[in-house]
Amino acid sequence: MKGQGNHIQSRRWRIWALSLLSGVLLSIPWLVPHCAPAALFAFVPLLLAEREVRRSGRRGFFLCHYSCFVLWNALTTFWVCNATVGGGLFAIFANALKMSLIFELFRLARKKWTGALPYLLLASVWMAWEHLYFDVQISWPWLVLGNALAGSTELAQWYEYTGTMGGSLWIWASNLLLLALVLRLPSRLPRRRRLAFRFVAMAVLLLPPAFSLGMFAHFREAEEGRVDVVIGQPNFDPYHKFESMTQEQQDEVLLRLFASAAGADSARPTLFIAPETFTASYILKGATGPNATVQRFSAFLERYPRSAILFGASTYDIYGPGPAPSPVARRLGDGWLDSHNSALLQDAAGDVQVYHKSRLVVGTELTPFPKIFVPIDDALGGVMGRCTGQKEAGVLRFGDVPLGCAVCYESVFPEYCTQYVRKGAKVLTVITNDAWWGNTPGYRQHFSYSRLRAIELRRDIARCGNTGISAFINQRGDVVSRGPWWKEAVLEGKVGLNSEKTFFVRYGDVIGRVSCLSSLLLLLLLAVSCFRKSGV
Repeated sequence: MKGQGNHIQSRRWRIWALSLLSGVLLSIPWLVPHCAPAALFAFVPLLLAEREVRRSGRRGFFLCHYSCFVLWNALTTFWVCNATVGGGLFAIFANALKMSLIFELFRLARKKWTGALPYLLLASVWMAWEHLYFDVQISWPWLVLGNALAGSTELAQWYEYTGTMGGSLWIWASNLLLLALVLRLPSRLPRRRRLAFRFVAMAVLLLPPAFSLGMFAHFREAEEGRVDVVIGQPNFDPYHKFESMTQEQQDEVLLRLFASAAGADSARPTLFIAPETFTASYILKGATGPNATVQRFSAFLERYPRSAILFGASTYDIYGPGPAPSPVARRLGDGWLDSHNSALLQDAAGDVQVYHKSRLVVGTELTPFPKIFVPIDDALGGVMGRCTGQKEAGVLRFGDVPLGCAVCYESVFPEYCTQYVRKGAKVLTVITNDAWWGNTPGYRQHFSYSRLRAIELRRDIARCGNTGISAFINQRGDVVSRGPWWKEAVLEGKVGLNSEKTFFVRYGDVIGRVSCLSSLLLLLLLAVSCFRKSGV
């Protein structure tokens, strides 16, 4: 009896060890550069643990796989708690719960089906969830599996055809094939099928990186002209930005950086870029006078009449009495206040183009399901962000050059960013403020996602961060030049223009849509199987 008890205890520890090992392996690509291959076998320990549980007849595996996913989320996105503890904890535990619910569907399918079908359901539903996760109101697609290749862009060149979901498909296919090899399942097949299986496994594991490395080596950038760009990284601590410096002082710091790079060459058209929310309280509608920052920018641009400044701003629309202009508008006396996180492009003539950030961060910018949460937020004194954005992406124009400007979080959404290119953008800019997270993996992960966007869209990217990482990224996803983290800096460079559209831009996330269809069919089949077994 004692020996049997020791055996049971040993098996329990083995199951826990395998589950947590998967959590660690899944985290490595997000934490260690050039370690994307870890994702290709990261699910194998968890799937082996699940088989061990099923063979032993044990129950209670939910806590094991939920702990695996909590560990993955916590190790990679703990830094969200630096900005909002409640939001960070919710992101970790809620996102892990969604992953575990998908895994529970897989376990249900294992009770009803044998063979490969449950594993196909697991991969299909997981990828369908990733695809849909980009478009729901409460969205946190930071850990989409395809993002594992963000630190190894030489392996992700084929994203111009598939987008990030191509990486998710490769990771799932590799994990399932390696699981079969670990379990020696091919040995049960006839010799020809065994050889065919091993050939397919090798092709799945090796062809995507080989194809990508070939694309990487032979890629030639399209260049339909070049634009001079100056990126200003003012390096303001966002937690003390307005306590330590006035807006006028901040404007002076930024313009000093711009002037140091532009020099005396006033004839050269230059796009000057400042970070997200560089200035606050910019009234778009209902303003009683000109904005002081815009006036200072106009004075600067008088010296550079062919140039323009792209900058981020917290903008507002003020309305008088009447119906609310949007579901999340706040009361302002007898009227209303509507807020936005915006990108503004100001030229030397004083004309200002406006783009409102559309993909907003839940809680700090976005109040989801307004009919439910706006009354709650009002009762709590207005603790949630209540921004409104555009219905779809738009482009800004620097002279005759259309450009897309992804504001911070928007650069995480691959298919959304294709809208900039579909509307004519020949170059992409990203303005952001990642200082809220401190010196953590968060800002590095966010930076690496911009490199994936460059590959998917085949567009040069000029990226401006308040405290970093500011950089120039070419169409291959290479970092041409970059600034430091948490230091004042200015970068000067050129971005190439390209009007060609990649397969991903033209057709979008084909793999995600196919995953949704296959998931629907498999879930219907699972429902039929459940009804038959229950005698309904």
